[in-house]
Amino acid sequence: MEEHFSSIWQQWHNYLVEWIRDKAPKVVLILVLAFIFVRLLGIITRKIVALAERNSRRGAPVRAQQVKTVAGVIHSAGVFVIVFVAFVQVLDAFSFNIAPLLASAGIAGLAIGFGAQTLVKDVINGFFILAENQFEVGDTIKASGVSGTVEEITMRRTILRDADGTLHIVPNGSIQIVSNMTRDWSQVTLHVSVDYSESSDRIMALLHEVTQAVYNDSGFKPDIVAEPQVHGIERVRGQEVDYLLTVKVRPGKQYAVAREMRRRIKSCFQEQKIKAGAPAQVYIGQMPG
Repeated sequence: MEEHFSSIWQQWHNYLVEWIRDKAPKVVLILVLAFIFVRLLGIITRKIVALAERNSRRGAPVRAQQVKTVAGVIHSAGVFVIVFVAFVQVLDAFSFNIAPLLASAGIAGLAIGFGAQTLVKDVINGFFILAENQFEVGDTIKASGVSGTVEEITMRRTILRDADGTLHIVPNGSIQIVSNMTRDWSQVTLHVSVDYSESSDRIMALLHEVTQAVYNDSGFKPDIVAEPQVHGIERVRGQEVDYLLTVKVRPGKQYAVAREMRRRIKSCFQEQKIKAGAPAQVYIGQMPG
């Protein structure tokens, strides 16, 4: 019996010595490399976030939050991949058969993918929305049949608040087309209706005067990015003549500028006795017998 145990111990001793000599350096190297890669990934993502935060102090604080979200997802996914690869390599160093483990992981991933298709689609689409900076918090957008101001963006859903105060929660996977109405600049488009009998040259001169007054107003000039344009007659309908004017403004400032334009145009037309356009009226009746 003693000889049997002695033989077993000798075999284990020889195997342990051989493993320490041949396999232990590989395991240590794998763990050290995994630790280094995790640290490097953390440093890179922190540098990216710090750079975004420095840039945000110069005017885009929301973008820093989006970069932080994307960086967090990249860091988490990268750490998972590094740890998984290191774990598989360590098992191989211990002479474990990793083929069944890889097959099981593939089947489990496939099952999770089929069972959570909508969630996966939402997350993937949300990642690209953030990475491509399709819209930011504070932008006014139209997506999935609803429109409003973006209040929050996550990897799974986007929250919009419309003009009525209604809160819309839109899954990112359902966003196919995004119409961003406040990216880079917005445009005020006004149609001014005037009676057909009024002089076109006079109306054009008055509209140009009003738009220039708003453009040179110190309260509105910082919000206007280009000189207003009075394009002329856009449409003639019966006794109505529509004149078109456009103004490029900073994002989100189009509503205030449009209201001021309308107010000044109304005051100017009242002072100059300009008749507003009125739609043609058609009376339908029955002739007396």
